[in-house]
Amino acid sequence: MPLNRKSPLTQYIIKPALLGFIVAALVLLILPILQNSDSEPQRVAPSALMSYAEAVEVAAPAVVNIYTERAYADRRAPGRTTSSVRLGSGVIMDARGYILTALHVVASVDHIHVALQDGRFLSADLVGIDQFTDLAVLRIDADNLPVIPRNSEYRPRVGDVVLAIGNPFNIGQAVTQGIISAAGSVNIPVAGRSPEQSGYAEFIQMDAAISDGNSGGALVNSRGELVGINSARFMAEQGATGIHFSVEARQAEEIMNQIIGEGVVTRGYLGIDAGQDITGLNQSGITVDGVTPNSPAEIGGLRQGDVITHIDEVMIHSVNQALDIVAQTRPGTTLQIDFIRNEEEMQTEVTIQRLDTRG
Repeated sequence: MPLNRKSPLTQYIIKPALLGFIVAALVLLILPILQNSDSEPQRVAPSALMSYAEAVEVAAPAVVNIYTERAYADRRAPGRTTSSVRLGSGVIMDARGYILTALHVVASVDHIHVALQDGRFLSADLVGIDQFTDLAVLRIDADNLPVIPRNSEYRPRVGDVVLAIGNPFNIGQAVTQGIISAAGSVNIPVAGRSPEQSGYAEFIQMDAAISDGNSGGALVNSRGELVGINSARFMAEQGATGIHFSVEARQAEEIMNQIIGEGVVTRGYLGIDAGQDITGLNQSGITVDGVTPNSPAEIGGLRQGDVITHIDEVMIHSVNQALDIVAQTRPGTTLQIDFIRNEEEMQTEVTIQRLDTRG
């Protein structure tokens, strides 16, 4: 008797048998794969590996170790002298031998030595300094020098991955990694200086560790391009833990070029304590929180509470922008300043003076 489609034999024997056959076939196919996975560890495709090795390879050769010596009287043995050694790092910026480092690494020392990553150990000359940014320029006499990569189009952004390269605690060149937490408008108050003077240095704030010996080294991005010159000094002045600072690369290079070309960094001086940025649909500017006596600002009639809106017909959007305009103005130049006082638009002229680098 032929089987009916709906017979119990079809429903309870043939269908389960077919299903069992399919399952058995799948098990036979998968079992060898499972056995191989137990005996051999899985390998991750090279493209899936995240690494900054290439960035370090192109940048690290241009980061040098700096050793300084300073002689002083030995209190335990009158008439005798002894010496102390200070550690730091530096960055080769030019194939002619110019190196940027932190000023506090090489200040008030008798001898400066530079150790290159290729094993050369050389004496270095101090070319010039800038107290406001804690930068110094050195020069070594050597050939075939590696130069740190730079990208004039790169602008640091909050969230960018950065690598700090230096010689922490003299253990040899090391790399720490972090991200930029603030950039472009990080002004750090410096003890003994007015807010205007402190504001001439723009810093990058990040969490890549800067330890003793790292100061003066390079902060680079994930392509190995220079982002800044690391400074442990400003971290110490802020009493910060886990927060580290670097002088922005473009500013550091401009300062280096001035030192090399003119022997000194010349900045214009206005004489105001700049307050906060004011932004709105119809108005932007900066508030004047204070005016230094006998300064160009006071002579020009600016007062506390004024809001500066334009400098030489340039609309002002931030304190940093205003300070940059003033700093880049040659002493003796007259600038037109537009400002608002008691809701009245006013205008004056100021003659920019030279910023006193001793302050």
